[in-house]
Amino acid sequence: MKTDFIEIAQQQFKTYKGLGEKAMAQTEEANLFVQAHADSNSIAIVVQHLWGNMLSRWTDFLTTDGEKEWRKREEEFEPILQTRAAVLAQWEDGWQCLFNALEGLNETDLTRVIYIRGEAHSVKEAIARQLTHYAYHVGQIVFISRMLNTTNFQSLSIPKGGSAAYNQGKFNKQ
Repeated sequence: MKTDFIEIAQQQFKTYKGLGEKAMAQTEEANLFVQAHADSNSIAIVVQHLWGNMLSRWTDFLTTDGEKEWRKREEEFEPILQTRAAVLAQWEDGWQCLFNALEGLNETDLTRVIYIRGEAHSVKEAIARQLTHYAYHVGQIVFISRMLNTTNFQSLSIPKGGSAAYNQGKFNKQ
């Protein structure tokens, strides 16, 4: 069982990255850009926001405020990306920035103080903050994908009606 917080965080981030990728893979390209109404976000817009947040938070993570002056947060919520390839490129770019920053950390860094919008956080707190933020948005991606793919969506967790079989498989492994 893993006990190292950084390894656990890396694994959790990878899990959410994978969920988002599985949802987007099941989404027709045109549906990546569908907005329920003008004030809602499409999958592409959620990806843009995650990308902007990840680059801002994880670039020079230990040495500069996580809200970079060069970030254009308001633009992250405009329909800019136009193709699946562009969406996936930003997705990968953001996650790579995050994983590069985590890879450079060690256990002694976890108690260091960093800043996000001028607010002090321990590194451990900042990682937890971003993990919950990204899980929230990946959940939005999965939800939007599921709502737009009403016929062929493959469940990303225990399928409806499958709890007993899933639990039996888990308990039989012990």
